[in-house]
Amino acid sequence: MNREKHISSAFDRDLETIQAQVVRMGGMVEAAISDAAAALESRDEELAEEVRRRDKGIDALEAQINEESARLIALRAPTATDLRMVLAVMKIAASLERVGDYAKNMAKRTHVLSQLPAIEGAGMALRRMSSAVDKMLQDALDSYIRRDADLAEDVRQRDLEVDQMYNALFREFLTHMMEDPRNITPCMHLHFIAKNVERMGDHATAIAEQVIYLVTGELPDDARPKSNSVPADPVPAPEGEG
Repeated sequence: MNREKHISSAFDRDLETIQAQVVRMGGMVEAAISDAAAALESRDEELAEEVRRRDKGIDALEAQINEESARLIALRAPTATDLRMVLAVMKIAASLERVGDYAKNMAKRTHVLSQLPAIEGAGMALRRMSSAVDKMLQDALDSYIRRDADLAEDVRQRDLEVDQMYNALFREFLTHMMEDPRNITPCMHLHFIAKNVERMGDHATAIAEQVIYLVTGELPDDARPKSNSVPADPVPAPEGEG
């Protein structure tokens, strides 16, 4: 019995260390979303470049989390419940890494857009949408730390609001393009960014669903609420994006 307690205690300590890394990674991703949106709105190419540079740190942290999680599974041979926690950590880290990639993609477009005609109100609207996603991500991570399935479900329901914001932006960009052909190129780039932000919301929702699975032992059996979708990316991603 003492040996079993020792193994359990060691597992808990190792898992706590990995979870602290996930929280740190979450903070880095939240900062990336906020800074990328601010750089886009103000056409701050220096801040956008900083977001791109910092993405390497997010990728490195995900690799470290995966490595330590694999080591934990190999050394501690966790029970089914404990294994579920480790696998959830890895999935959450993967979702955070993807959100970081989308923030980096937003930053990449800032340089291009700074050379094109400004679309009135677009930067502010995208920043508002990014803030909504950032809050979803914060609450998803809080729900994970607190094992709060109700908060996680609230995050899941809020994904519909992000979809609606995306659809409204898409219609707005179409209007600008029809009014003036010179708006076509900047609006296509802005739409790509909006789609990336919408996908960030999907990953925040995926984290929330992992929390629900951790707490209840079951993934939500109803389809997450989704607004009617509009066409996806109308322009190809620059090399290295996606």
